[in-house]
Amino acid sequence: MHGLVTTAAERTAAERTASLTRDEAEALIYRECRLLDQLDLEEWLTLFTEDGLYWLPIADGEPEAAADAVSIVYDDATRRGERVFRTLHTPVLDQNPRSRTVHLAGNVEVAGRDERGDTRVLCSQIIAELRPGGQGQLGLNATRLFAARCEYRLRPVRDAWRISLKKVLLLDADQPLYNLTFVL
Repeated sequence: MHGLVTTAAERTAAERTASLTRDEAEALIYRECRLLDQLDLEEWLTLFTEDGLYWLPIADGEPEAAADAVSIVYDDATRRGERVFRTLHTPVLDQNPRSRTVHLAGNVEVAGRDERGDTRVLCSQIIAELRPGGQGQLGLNATRLFAARCEYRLRPVRDAWRISLKKVLLLDADQPLYNLTFVL
């Protein structure tokens, strides 16, 4: 918004932000979970705003400090695109065979707006991951569980909600983790 004068588009965006329901937030999160589980990662990329951030911090913090924090993942649009391309189109040893995942999201709560006007949505997620392989291969054939508290920041963009931030705070983020080459 520019001073006291607002355009029709700004008023519409502000009205949509104020009216995000829990059902709408859940629908977006559940869709994201399905896309990740089906490895439809190129479609997953479209869920984000152009300036969207995908962040897995080691310690909880505010996104404004993320660039200076130690993180497991800190991906802007370019890095997300590279991650998806490597996963889907290059022979990555760490993802051969490719992981299978099941994402379970719950405790979804619409938690107001941030200083930019994006709507904050909080939830919990459990991600189950399995990499099939030979009997003697270390780390394969065992289902791993990742528990996380997630924060999404959603913004209306052209008649749809988009993710401006996905922050995944793993319960064991400060513990040794191996082979997180799949998308949480």
